[in-house]
Amino acid sequence: MAEKTAATPAPRLKALYKETYVKELQAELKLENVHQVPKLEKITVSVGTGKAKESKAHIDAVRNTLTKITGQKPVDRLAKKSIAGFKIRAGMGAPVGISVTLRGARMYEFLDRLVNISLPRVRDFHGVGTKFDKGGNYNLGLTDQSIFTELTFEETQLIHGLQVTFTIQDGDAVKSRALLEKFGLPFEKEGGVR
Repeated sequence: MAEKTAATPAPRLKALYKETYVKELQAELKLENVHQVPKLEKITVSVGTGKAKESKAHIDAVRNTLTKITGQKPVDRLAKKSIAGFKIRAGMGAPVGISVTLRGARMYEFLDRLVNISLPRVRDFHGVGTKFDKGGNYNLGLTDQSIFTELTFEETQLIHGLQVTFTIQDGDAVKSRALLEKFGLPFEKEGGVR
C-alpha cells in the first residue's frame, strides 16, 4: 500500500486571498454577495518574436526565459492570418509569438515573485500604468527580462521584452484595480510618480 505524502501548502497569496482579501474586497466595494468579488483567473506571459522570428537563437532564448521564470513549458503561437506587408503566411513554420498560461498555485507563486522581487529591480520605477481593458483585465509590458532573478547573466545577453496579462473574473476597472492592489501591484499615482 502506498504511503500518503503530506500535502504541499497553498501559495502565500492564494491563502491570503481566501482568508482575508475576499472579505476586505466585499466590504470595500460594497458587494452584496461574496461571489461578486473579483478573482484572478489566469496570468498569461507572452513574447512576440517580431523581426527575429527566423532566428533560431532568439526563439530558443525566449523559450528558455519563459520556462525559467514561469516553471512551465511555453507554447509557440503561429500566425492565424497572412499579412503581405509583414511577410507572414498563415500557419507558417516559425512562431510569431511564444506564451505560457499560468493557473492555480503556479499563477499565485509567479505573481508573488513578480510583485515582491522582480518589479522592485526595474530601473527608475514609478509604478505600473493604470489602464484596464473593458473586461477588467490588466496588461503589464516589461521591456527587459533581466529583472527576473531566475535568469543568469548569460541568459539576459539577448534582451527582449515580455507581456504579462492578468485575466480577472467578475472584474471591471475599479474592482480589478482593487484586487491587484491587494496583491501588492504598485500602481503609479495620479501625477505620474508613485
